[in-house]
Amino acid sequence: MRLYLDDDSVNRVLIAQLRQAGHDVQIPADIGSAGEADAVHLLHALREKRVLVSYNHDDYKELHDLVIGSGGFHPGILALRRDGDRRRDMRPFQVVGAIGKFIASGSPFVDSFNVLNHWR
Repeated sequence: MRLYLDDDSVNRVLIAQLRQAGHDVQIPADIGSAGEADAVHLLHALREKRVLVSYNHDDYKELHDLVIGSGGFHPGILALRRDGDRRRDMRPFQVVGAIGKFIASGSPFVDSFNVLNHWR
């Protein structure tokens, strides 16, 4: 799967594990957009037909609602929740596993906003 990890999701271990699992992963540093606004990252993912992955749940939920509410589209957003509880927060291998389960479920990606924590 073609993925774009925003600034909040960039984690060396996560990137390595996603690539090892066969995903095509791109990060802001690859395209010179580190530190840009969330809307810039979503626009890049849309243009490149990449599913966006982020720990920034609230902002991307609002952007998803805006895009869909205005009649637009996007390749999909996979959000991760952080609760500040190490027992509940997802580690990189859990994120990779959750993406695999989500893909295997056949659930749609396009124009969808999904929380990966539900797919552990």
